[in-house]
Amino acid sequence: MQTLGVHNSSLLTSKSSANGFLSQLESKTNQPLRIVAIGDSIVYGYGDFVGGGWVERLRRQWMSPGQRDRVLYNLGVRGDRVCDVHRRLEIEFSTRGELRNRVPDVILLSVGTNDSPRLGKPQGRLFTEFSDFQQQIADLLDLSTSLAPVLFIGMTPVDESKMPFLDCLYYNHLEQYRYKEATLKACQERNIPYLDIFDLWLSRGESWLKSQHCSDGLHPNVQGYEQLLQDILTWQALS
Repeated sequence: MQTLGVHNSSLLTSKSSANGFLSQLESKTNQPLRIVAIGDSIVYGYGDFVGGGWVERLRRQWMSPGQRDRVLYNLGVRGDRVCDVHRRLEIEFSTRGELRNRVPDVILLSVGTNDSPRLGKPQGRLFTEFSDFQQQIADLLDLSTSLAPVLFIGMTPVDESKMPFLDCLYYNHLEQYRYKEATLKACQERNIPYLDIFDLWLSRGESWLKSQHCSDGLHPNVQGYEQLLQDILTWQALS
């Protein structure tokens, strides 16, 4: 496994820029916040047969007695890339308003992992060429922020020893890092709070990382989703 430097400064920046994000929005409305989480299979919760993934676990927590009344819709689709989320975002967003002439208050975005693998072999072509990805993530963020305030939850690092996924997709940390950094930069340019899960999880060590994955090496297991939720809950945007 190639060792990548962990940028603790980016972790701190992503947290501080999000300080009180949802609380500030709640102070401006007398209605419960309506939130959509949109992205790929990790938003969907694939691999968590106990809790249904971090979005479902968060939804249940917000419904618990004594918790803030927040409405959360899971719009994760397995296999989605950035271009797929862009294609369906506006129509799905517009149909999650609950009340007449109202739309969701916040968009939680989490996508990009499926753009980063190489196809067919370790040095095969990228599923989404990097320059195309940079433009697509910019377009997605611009569309998202035109609809509602946005929070971005970054990708989880894969277990490289388990690749290829589905016998053809070679995910690796080097490409994930490039695509993650491009996303982080695009978010910073638009003042979108970004939670850098990739660097955070890598900083905990290879042995710890392996213990958080399903056998496919791509998706978190039950324990991994529990940890992912805790990392999200301690993020100042949601705390």
